[in-house]
Amino acid sequence: MKEKSIGKREYTEEFKVEAVRLVESVGVNEAARRLGAPTATVGNWARRARKEGSATSVALPGLSKRPISELEAENSRLRKELAEAKLDVEILKKATAYFAKGSR
Repeated sequence: MKEKSIGKREYTEEFKVEAVRLVESVGVNEAARRLGAPTATVGNWARRARKEGSATSVALPGLSKRPISELEAENSRLRKELAEAKLDVEILKKATAYFAKGSR
């Protein structure tokens, strides 16, 4: 039997910078859990950022300088909005099925 090899995941520089910013606010373990990345990988990014200087001083084009709590609040708001949209779609599907059944 052949074992499936897991391909090497590649992360964008922007993702790494945001991950380091998250590490600075909540710690390595929590940041890795939230991002779904290995703890060792996130820890290496944070260690490298400390060695090179502050992660927040790295300027990437289009990277927002908003605090993590503000980003988490926006993420929460967008999740609620998505849930409402999914509920609307589900209701419309049921209504469509109901009216299609009644027209026969």
